[in-house]
Amino acid sequence: MSQAAAYDMQVKLLMIGDSGVGKTCLLLRYANDSFSPTFITTIGIDFKIKNVEVDGKRIKLQIWDTAGQERFRTITTSYFRGAQGILLVYDVTDRRSFESIRNWISQIQQHADVHVNKILVGNKCDMLDEKVVSTEEGQKLAKEFGVEFYECSAKNDINVEQSFLGIARSVKDRLVQEGGGAPANSGMKLKKDPVSGNRKQNGCC
Repeated sequence: MSQAAAYDMQVKLLMIGDSGVGKTCLLLRYANDSFSPTFITTIGIDFKIKNVEVDGKRIKLQIWDTAGQERFRTITTSYFRGAQGILLVYDVTDRRSFESIRNWISQIQQHADVHVNKILVGNKCDMLDEKVVSTEEGQKLAKEFGVEFYECSAKNDINVEQSFLGIARSVKDRLVQEGGGAPANSGMKLKKDPVSGNRKQNGCC
């Protein structure tokens, strides 16, 4: 089967949120089914490819993992353009990361496509003893912005696949409704995958 015929649609997903909330861990769990307790700071942008089938549609997911640090913010905002789905990630053991979600929503409103699909993800839900953001608070914020909400654990593989498939399905449904499912305004060429960013190890997840 040729590369062009291998999928019906390509979808660009973007993961955003403060540094250390576990965006990379979630991505590695979903794309590679692996987990590392060692924190890897994402430098700028990195991405993974995952081919999935949703409601009979073969979808090539291009999942971009952004750096949460402020100094990389100017890099990551350019990647909002062309994103068709965005995962807003916070750490349930870190209230500041939860409170930052409003700022990230503001960034989306400034830089992303007006119709972009979004979900809210509370990571590290396995750490019950350290949890400071309740499930109800997450649900309330998600309801306020009209998005789906998932509590996940990259470590214990809880709701990780469900969250990625949830946003993929939402994007697929919207694209099909808009005209046949071709991501016409994705802002990138479909035949050539971009070059991955670099990473360095530093600190803790």
